[in-house]
Formats: sequence, structure tokens, C-alpha cells
Amino acid sequence: MTTAPPSTDAHRNTPQGTSVSPTARQVWTRTRGILLALLVLLAAGAAIAVIRSGADHGRLDPRSADRSGSRAVAELLNDRGVSTRVVTTLAAARAAAGPDTTLLVASPDLLTAPQQRGLHEAIRDSGGRTLLVAPGTPSLDTLAPGVRADAAPSFDSTLAPDCTLPAARRAGPADTGGLRYTTDDTRADLCYPSDGLATLVVLPAREDDTGTTRPGDTVLLGAPDILYNDRLDDEGNASLALQLLGSRPHLVWYLPSLSDDSATDAGDRSFFDLIPRGWLWATLQLLLAAALAALWRARRFGPLVPEKLPVAIRASETTEGRARLYRRTDARDRAAAALRSTTRTRLAPLVGVPPARAHTPEVLIPALAARPHGDGPALHTLLFGPAPGDDAALIALADRLDALESEVRRP
Repeated sequence: MTTAPPSTDAHRNTPQGTSVSPTARQVWTRTRGILLALLVLLAAGAAIAVIRSGADHGRLDPRSADRSGSRAVAELLNDRGVSTRVVTTLAAARAAAGPDTTLLVASPDLLTAPQQRGLHEAIRDSGGRTLLVAPGTPSLDTLAPGVRADAAPSFDSTLAPDCTLPAARRAGPADTGGLRYTTDDTRADLCYPSDGLATLVVLPAREDDTGTTRPGDTVLLGAPDILYNDRLDDEGNASLALQLLGSRPHLVWYLPSLSDDSATDAGDRSFFDLIPRGWLWATLQLLLAAALAALWRARRFGPLVPEKLPVAIRASETTEGRARLYRRTDARDRAAAALRSTTRTRLAPLVGVPPARAHTPEVLIPALAARPHGDGPALHTLLFGPAPGDDAALIALADRLDALESEVRRP
């Protein structure tokens, strides 16, 4: 009888031994595709970051001379006696608002709800002009009540004034095409329409809580193009920008910043309240897509189909491989059960026991005990006993089973 001795380090290092550990070449072959994909992603991310950093640097910043900066309009305003001051915090913007000041908010949608409420209070009581650059739904309800942004933007960049606002009529066509607005305020000036919806809205001052109407107005600009350095000399952009921003002697240019302490004030809101709207639905959609992809892949594999091995494997190699697996997991019980089961299957025909009853102690043990030198209790312990406690006991069990089979086969 041939048994599967536990693997040893010496055997693993012999030329005949087969190691189950992957080699460095195998590891490289398996992982080089993933590493190459990660390298491509990193390179693409770095390239995009470089391109975007050069294109968006100083966007709508009156100190920036880049294409998307606004230094040109600030210089023209300075030549006409209008001072320009840049602020990056809500507190500074509120303190600077006044009747002789135009407050430009570069990205109103970036403001949090508490910031929008604080800014609206300052705008309402200042008596000056406020210009909101491309405000969307997140900020309109607070900063410009009664105005609604259309879901579809304008497809035309250059539009005609088509209104009675003096500044728009003097400027003529300008690049205001962007967000489009509607309002129920009949006093508002609706200019530069696109498909019937205005891209420039001038809201007159409203009455405060005491019924007093303060001077000042609010301007909604659908697109920032007329403020860019590279677009200022197109059409009537320069004229419109100077008239909208130069009506007061002082211009406060508010660039919202994440460094502002008021931007991180969450108040009593929970973590889910801080997540932007739409992200939760997007996450659920991604989870659903992942589940459907997993189901598709699982169904694609189908049921298991047995097939013949392309090459013949020697029984000794299979035995050695299983022995290593048993030893690695300390599965002496399973190794002993496999040895005993195989021995019982081979002994049963030799003593006249049907193969179906070979693993029944009440049938196999009496048949073996009837032979010379048969010992019932010892045979029962040998063929159906407990698992060995260590490797030495497992080897001894294999030797005793081999000896028993040789003795039964002996005439």
C-alpha cells in the first residue's frame, strides 16, 4: 500500500518536489496588467491636473491676468475711478457692503445655506448694488427670492439686449448666454433673452420688514464671459461689464473660499445633511449597477461542466500535493479518514464483504477477525478509531494500515 507522507522542507527543496508557492515571475505576470492600469490612471490624473491648473488658475479673480481671470475689467474700472477690493470671507463681504458699493459674488452656489442667509441680510440692508455671477437653484431661493433658473441653459453665447435697460441698450449684443431666468416681479428688467428667457435680470430694491424701500438693486448675470480677460473685447462685453460694475465708486469682489470659517460651520446638521443633493441617489445607482454586474457575471459562468484534463498527472504528484495541503492546514483527521476509507474499500472484497458494506464496522470487522491473527477490538480501533494527535501518529497509522492489507493479501 502506498501512503502520502507529510511534506518536509527537505523534500520541498529536492528536484522531484513541487512547490505550491508562486514564483516572482508568476507574481509579476499576474499583477503587471493591474500595475499598468494604475500607472495609466495616475499619469492621466496628473495630466488633467496640470491642464486644469493652467486653465482655471485665477478664474474670475480681478488680480489674475490669465485668460479666465478678470484683471482687465478691474484695470478699466480703476481708470474710471472705481476702486476694486477682493475679499474671500463672508464677514469681510458683509462689512464692506454699503450704499456706495457694488458687491460682486463670483460663485454664489459655492456658499453654504448659513452663508447665503448671512449675505442676504447684508445685501438687503446695504442699499448698494449686488451682482451675482451665474447663480443657480442652490442660491437663488435665498439671494434672489422669486427668481427661478431654467434647467436648460442657453445654447447661444452672444445675445441681443431686447430690453429697455439703458446699460444693455448702450452695450448692444454681449456674451451673456448661460443660465436663463424667470421671475414674477413685474418691475424687474429682463434682458438678453434666449428662447424667451432672460440671461440678465435686474431686480429693483424691495421693501424691508418696516415697509421702507432702500436704494439698491440685484443683478443676475447668466454667464461670467463678459468678465473674462480673453472675452472682454468681444461684442459689447466691456461696455456691459463696466456699466454693471461701475455704477458705484467702490467695487467689492467676493471670491468664496473654503478657508472661510463660516463655510465649515455645520450647525446642528447631520453628516447626511452635509452631503450635496444628488450624491445619495448617485450612490444608490452605483450600488444597483454593481449588483446587476455581479449577477450578470455570475450567470455568465453557468453551471460547472466536467472535462478531461489536457495532460495526465502522475498519481504520486497528486498524492504529494494533497499531503502538503493536509499538512499546511493540520488536517490530520481528514488525512487519516482518507487512508482508512481507502484501506477498507480494498480490504472488503478480499474478505467477502460487498463494497457497499465496506464502511460498516458490524460487517467488516467480524469478517477480518475470522482470519488468522485477527483481533476484533484492535482492528476496530485501526480502521474506525479516532484521528491521530500528531504527525508521528499519522505515519504510524499509515504503516499499520499497509501492514494489515499486506497480511490479508498474503495466502
